[in-house]
Amino acid sequence: MIAVLFLALAGVSLLSLCTGAAAIPPGRILTILFTDDGSTFRSILVDIRIPRLILGFSVGGALSLAGVILQGTFRNNLVEPYTLGISGGAALGVSVAAIMGLGHMLGVYAQPAAGFAGSLLVILFLYLMNASRGALKAPSLLLTGVMVSFISSSFVLLIMSISRTEQLHDILFWIIGSLGEADWILVKFSLFVTLSGLAVSYLFCVDLNALALGEDEALHLGVNVERTKQSVLVVASLLAGVSVSISGVIGFVGLVVPHFVRMWVGVDHRIVMIASFLSGAIFLILCDTAAKTLVMPMELPVGVITGILGGILFIYALTKKELSLGRQ
Repeated sequence: MIAVLFLALAGVSLLSLCTGAAAIPPGRILTILFTDDGSTFRSILVDIRIPRLILGFSVGGALSLAGVILQGTFRNNLVEPYTLGISGGAALGVSVAAIMGLGHMLGVYAQPAAGFAGSLLVILFLYLMNASRGALKAPSLLLTGVMVSFISSSFVLLIMSISRTEQLHDILFWIIGSLGEADWILVKFSLFVTLSGLAVSYLFCVDLNALALGEDEALHLGVNVERTKQSVLVVASLLAGVSVSISGVIGFVGLVVPHFVRMWVGVDHRIVMIASFLSGAIFLILCDTAAKTLVMPMELPVGVITGILGGILFIYALTKKELSLGRQ
């Protein structure tokens, strides 16, 4: 199964590099990359499509992995990274940065820095509000996160209502999500955080398997439940926070992809984690390719594609599950 996903990832990556406003034949990609002749095709590949491909890989993988971790921790397949208010905090941070004009001081790093700061503040707030006697209560943490998300969204709408036209454009473009970030420093940072998060999360895959039985059962099996919950929530929050701060709000990846992967490979987190990571990367790269090509020469926001396609797939999965249960 993992081998099939790697092959699929290679296929969609090649498709992403070849398609766009300027089509590039697959057989010429290596020649163009290794021939530094200053051609237009080489500039398109190196400056636009490869950074976009790497960002799609890291963001899609990170959001899916964060979804797996959170769903395993809460034992609820409807939980996703944005449920805890991480995206809302990041959106609020970007909105504040836009009206304060931080872009003039920090340049291209203003929105990612503000978004990451907003997501970190939400994570810290949730932890302080829900840490009781050294124990994190999952239900109250989830409810607090939903409320933080609503409050942040309300503040974002307030800021948008009083913003100037250029500020409103910046906020809206970020909120609907995009993989158009071409700064290599941000792209490499996102890839480093994502791969590091994948490696760290594997330290807790057996503990998450035990937590699937319930906290009391996991405790009797020798799992330090509170330390595991705190650690994996930090990892998931950082993965989602970095992804949102760089690419904007790209919904449904962390919800739909882990749900379908569990239907395919089972519930063992040793397999689900890497399978979800690869599937999330494949899904987001495919959606980004569709966003580039559906209405050429215009380009759709990738968040629109993931929202429409992810919602349709999730409804289909729920309908199929209900029909199978009805037959039984």
